[in-house]
Amino acid sequence: MQTETILYIILSGIIALFLALFQYRYKVKKKSNLNIFLAFLRFVSIFSLLLLFINPKLESQTIYVEKPNLNIVVDNSNSINYLNQSENALSVLNNLNNNVELAEKFNVNQYAFGNQLNAIDSLNFNEQQTNLDKVFKELNQVYKQTVSPTVLITDGNQTIGNDYYFTASKYSQPIYSVILGDSTIHADLKVQQLNVNKYAYLKNKFPVEAILVYQGEEESIQTTFNISIGNSIIYKENIKFSKDNTSRIINFYLPANQVGIHTYKSTLVPIENERNTINNSKEFAVDVIDQKTNIALVSDFIHPDLGTLKKSIETNEQRQVSILKPNEYISKADEFQLVILYQPNNNFKEVFSIIKTSNVNSFLISGTKTNWSFINSLNLNYIHEVNNQTEDYQAILNSGFSDFIVENLEFESFPPLKSSFGNINFKVPYNSILFKKIGSVSTQSPLLITIDIDNKREAILLGENIWQWRAQSFLNSNSFNQFDNFIGKLVQYLASNKQKSRISLDYESVYEGNSNIVLKAQYFNKNYEFDSNETLTITVTDKVSKETNTFPLILKGNYYQVDLSNLPASEFDFSVKVRSENISKSGSIKILDYNIEQQFLNADYKKLQQVSNNSNGKSFFALNSEKLVANLLEDERYKPIQKSIKNIVPLIDWKYLLLIIILSLSAEWFIRKYNGLI
Repeated sequence: MQTETILYIILSGIIALFLALFQYRYKVKKKSNLNIFLAFLRFVSIFSLLLLFINPKLESQTIYVEKPNLNIVVDNSNSINYLNQSENALSVLNNLNNNVELAEKFNVNQYAFGNQLNAIDSLNFNEQQTNLDKVFKELNQVYKQTVSPTVLITDGNQTIGNDYYFTASKYSQPIYSVILGDSTIHADLKVQQLNVNKYAYLKNKFPVEAILVYQGEEESIQTTFNISIGNSIIYKENIKFSKDNTSRIINFYLPANQVGIHTYKSTLVPIENERNTINNSKEFAVDVIDQKTNIALVSDFIHPDLGTLKKSIETNEQRQVSILKPNEYISKADEFQLVILYQPNNNFKEVFSIIKTSNVNSFLISGTKTNWSFINSLNLNYIHEVNNQTEDYQAILNSGFSDFIVENLEFESFPPLKSSFGNINFKVPYNSILFKKIGSVSTQSPLLITIDIDNKREAILLGENIWQWRAQSFLNSNSFNQFDNFIGKLVQYLASNKQKSRISLDYESVYEGNSNIVLKAQYFNKNYEFDSNETLTITVTDKVSKETNTFPLILKGNYYQVDLSNLPASEFDFSVKVRSENISKSGSIKILDYNIEQQFLNADYKKLQQVSNNSNGKSFFALNSEKLVANLLEDERYKPIQKSIKNIVPLIDWKYLLLIIILSLSAEWFIRKYNGLI
């Protein structure tokens, strides 16, 4: 408490005492014990009121002892079962849980992980993916400012996410690895990776790259690598490995002779006494199509947006983008099914004329070099205000947009686009995908627009520097996929003139085993407005076993979705139906037989040992868990810490002071009334 406040309190006491004595000693002629008591009550009342005005702050200190945390993190993935380590994992966990001394020394927290990190409910070792990178990131967020050694019970084999070796190096806690698995090196052949495009074109050959790996100590081994479709082998090559030459990269071409989805199986013939032969084979699928969508990207000058759009659109192998000058497009116009007009100027006059007469769909992107006076003179479906000012526009997703499924890419975190200042006015109906945000002000002015009228579609983006959006999307999600999918859906919409269906589906034709298989759907009422109150179901039929299952679709914003990740590897037909109407839409998917968790033969003990050593922890094999317990109990770094909490509370918050004032004033009044003094 400050000296000034103490002086005020002393002064308040003197004033209260003076007023009380003045009332009951100086003004009364007869002195009595009753007056002394009344003076005391008056002193208490006045002093308490003055204290409320001063409002001193009272300090209190609470001392407590905080034990260090012990985070026990268990690998719940399928690889633990496959390596026959589930019993060892449960045994280590039970030893740690049942140790009374550990419970006394630590606050024990238990987690299990596969693709996600969760508090332990039960362990079944059936997670289809392992993400150790996410484990360390999430634990570091929670326990960064604490003493929290971490016991990691795992085989160290990661199947998804960034390399956990680097993530663990930024983890601020000691890591004690309990290694599940065999450190003995067994001879093993593996199809490590297949690189192949999803699509191929009829009557062409498509490239395949196979990465083959050998683990073992043999001086030389020989095997055969082949590709088969059904029971027919269509490619075959003899392969040699040794302990010094442990990998091979093979490149070859396969023919695409028939339209449709074709499944191929790559196989490395097992060697003698090979323990794990599951990873000797891997399937892949190719969708053979008979045409490609050619897109013209027309611009009169070079800009980073051009390369970004080309790269983003061509992530779908069904599409090819040509960057052209306006005069180059004029001579090749018949080759393209979609035209992207980048910041048109006077040189685009003939381009617009061709688009109008050929009825081809278009996507106009404006910016600081766009000649709106020229565009307005063409009598298009819109007119933009003309001035020489520019403005920065951030994007806000229109959750009511329903022409196709758009997921929120955290648009508000994207850098602003730059374009001409002013409003755009439309002569025809339009839909806004994105609205403008100017500074901190959200508006209903369109930023990205679609128009669908008279069997012709067009889109308009009112801003340049979309290349920054793709870069920001990568920073947000460590991948370009979300942005590329967004652009891909817009291009798919523009490249088609099909009449809008009341059910729209979004899915892939082929999925790898272990991947997230999510089908999305939109349902529209008779006015072609998205209906969020309907019930949609999907009926899935296995083409091989003929087994049929029905699942509900769950509403997610402006679309419905269903997770089919639990389906086994096979081919499936499906039908999405609307409960209240006789409307449905069908399709088919192929799930490849591939379990990434079964590709490992050993624990990655070397990496786990490095991770532990780098974090000032230690590593143990599962059979030595007693040494782990002893090490944790003996380590002097993990001692309880005495902490204190200082609470500063204003006196005005102390309810009892108000009660004292009421009681003292009431008592004084009652005594004076009783004795006839008032």
